[in-house]
Amino acid sequence: MADDRPHAADDEPSGLPEYAVGPVVSPSHGRRDDRETLTRKPLVFWDRVKILVFLVAMFLVLIWAQLASNPLMTPVEAERTVALTGFGQILLVLVVLEALRQIHFLLAEHVASYHQMWLRAFERTEKLTGRWSAWTRFRVARFVKWVAGLAIVAMVLSAISGLPPIVALFQVPAWFIQQLPMIIQLVLYLFIAVAQFALIFYFLSRGGVDVYFPDDVKTRFSDVWGQDHVVERVKENVVFLENPEEIEEKGGYVPGGILLWGPPGTGKTLLAEAVAGETGKPYVFVDPGAFINMFFGVGVLKVKSLYRKLRKLSLRYGGVIVFFDEADTLGNRGGAVSAARRDAMEGRVPWAEASALHSCNGTHYVSASTQQLLAETRFAEAQRQLFVPTGANGGGGMGGGMGTLQALLTEMSGLKKPRGFVNRVLRRTLGMRPKPPPKYRILHMMATNMPDALDPALLRPGRIDRIYRVGYPSKEGRVDTFRNYLDKIKHDVTPEQVENLATIWPQATGASIKDAVNEALVIAIRDGRDTVQYRDLIKAKSLKENGLPDGGQHVDRERHSIALHEACHAVTMYRLQHSSVIDTATIERRGDVGGFVAPVPLEEQMFKWRSEVEVDVMTFLASLAGERMFYDGDNTSGVGGDMKAATSLVSQHILGAAMGDTLRSFGGLTTVTMGVPYEGETAQAVEAKLRELYDRTVEVLKTNRREVLAVAHALEAHKTLSGEDVVAVIEGVEGPLVDGRGYVEPDFVADLEAYHQRAVEAHKVEHERRPGLPELPTPVAAATRPTQEP
Repeated sequence: MADDRPHAADDEPSGLPEYAVGPVVSPSHGRRDDRETLTRKPLVFWDRVKILVFLVAMFLVLIWAQLASNPLMTPVEAERTVALTGFGQILLVLVVLEALRQIHFLLAEHVASYHQMWLRAFERTEKLTGRWSAWTRFRVARFVKWVAGLAIVAMVLSAISGLPPIVALFQVPAWFIQQLPMIIQLVLYLFIAVAQFALIFYFLSRGGVDVYFPDDVKTRFSDVWGQDHVVERVKENVVFLENPEEIEEKGGYVPGGILLWGPPGTGKTLLAEAVAGETGKPYVFVDPGAFINMFFGVGVLKVKSLYRKLRKLSLRYGGVIVFFDEADTLGNRGGAVSAARRDAMEGRVPWAEASALHSCNGTHYVSASTQQLLAETRFAEAQRQLFVPTGANGGGGMGGGMGTLQALLTEMSGLKKPRGFVNRVLRRTLGMRPKPPPKYRILHMMATNMPDALDPALLRPGRIDRIYRVGYPSKEGRVDTFRNYLDKIKHDVTPEQVENLATIWPQATGASIKDAVNEALVIAIRDGRDTVQYRDLIKAKSLKENGLPDGGQHVDRERHSIALHEACHAVTMYRLQHSSVIDTATIERRGDVGGFVAPVPLEEQMFKWRSEVEVDVMTFLASLAGERMFYDGDNTSGVGGDMKAATSLVSQHILGAAMGDTLRSFGGLTTVTMGVPYEGETAQAVEAKLRELYDRTVEVLKTNRREVLAVAHALEAHKTLSGEDVVAVIEGVEGPLVDGRGYVEPDFVADLEAYHQRAVEAHKVEHERRPGLPELPTPVAAATRPTQEP
């Protein structure tokens, strides 16, 4: 009967299971009970009855033998006959003794004085056996149990066969040999049935793992460009992998895992190959889809097979490198908007998608940090609405079913169990300690652009010891990368132009630079040249960053209004923003985006000043202020994305970071969705700040009316302008592809005003077909030389 009182173990040696010791805490009071040293620790039910079950089973075997030899005997008579035989009586005596032993244990578990009496009686015996180690006592006890069990089995066999016990025991192998043909036949049938499934799972568990031996990997650290700071840190792991004793002799351990995370194309896979090439160790590449299978359990088999291979390679070559590409597929516990969150973190989400109205790409007008904030705000709301958990068992990302991720975690850093049949089975059967496993030098390298999707257990020290961000290359790294790829082709690009390319492309990766140089070569060949020029690289950059335009043409009136819209952004950005420069301005359609102006930062900033935030907001508001100023108070729906972004930016930065008129934060005063407050004091404060910045923006545009009309004309004429050409048009100087000197001539400025007035008059026609606009006027300076499409 179970006892609900707290118990504790006595002071018996811990080598025997039934005398295991340990403190017991009272469940009702959360502290040790005073009676815990007085009673014996209770046995579990199976430990209490297992010997009795064995003895009763042997007695029933003797009864069965009697019934088999004399079919006319009843079970009761067979029981009496067995009880009168010598072997039957011995079994009955053993049953009684075992029952008394269990009663003794039961009393010791419930009666403290009884237990203490026996402890004092066997104190000397315990002192004698206490000199042995726990492992020795365990082996002696196991030997005694085996001898006693074999003696009982021998007696039962003797009673059945009529032979002496020892002879009957040795006759068992002979009986098996006689039955061997039938046993082999049954085993064969069973083997065929099992082999079918085994072969299916064997072939399903193959594939997805490629092994490259030292001579196969030619990549070196010198081939990794633009990531010098990461390369230097990774080199430390190479030193420890080549000479592990250098750190182990001092009491440390070799770091066993590296996680490389960062945007796609920054060289994470190339860096892992360089580690393998520098160390001269085998390089095992694990395909991202290797553990995605149709059947449960196949993924676990693949993990076991992979690590068997890694252990063999490690012992043979003194170390091995295993690289898991796209590690988020290996340890991902899922999320419905994880891909969207990744885009938000990179700031690459078109803001136009947030609005049902067709609009310009509002996020292009501000710095990368502001783009990231707006995208994170948007997808934080989307995550609250759409996120559906996929479970925490690893099946969401591993794809291989239950236990695959757990198997990977165990193999990476689990129990260091002995390996090999002889070591695990034979030595243990002979009572010998298994040999400890050797030290396997396995360096795990993983790459991902979604580190937040990895299981936390995968990233703990011992599995992944070092986490490095492989971000966008520095300016010096981009210059070196451009120069190295340009050296492989014929070109006439100057070092100053290469440095300018690196400046205006801050988020260029090794892969994107390689692709852009190749695209520039394609453009040159298309034009019948074999030498790449600077303008080819500018075209290639615009094509890779912004994509191909749709090819559709705007009607004249809409073309002019879109050009004015983007010109207002460009002029405001140029006049007010000092931490970034204009990269591209275009009015070519791309999906729902009518046009955009894209800036590039001059330097990386961690924090934004109040004045910089206000400039970002004014850049957004420039489209609304410009359309209303140039079209007599009217505006298009294309300003919707700009207004949403401006409102969100005010709510997040100005009212949430003491950048408004008050010191307190308005974030908790009312419900805020997408950064836009619904009502209350926050809405009033946001409206007041937006109105203030709107008025300032109107003044900027009034002062720069000529510049806005000039940039709008250039956009209508050329569709797409580089940042240098935009500056040339505003300042009235000669640019790389557009000559802006004619835009400051008084006669041409008057022509632009007249052209714009015709556009406004055409816009006001309501009840009949609106007239078309006259042909674009041509600047005098631009007419002296052919214009080139950027």
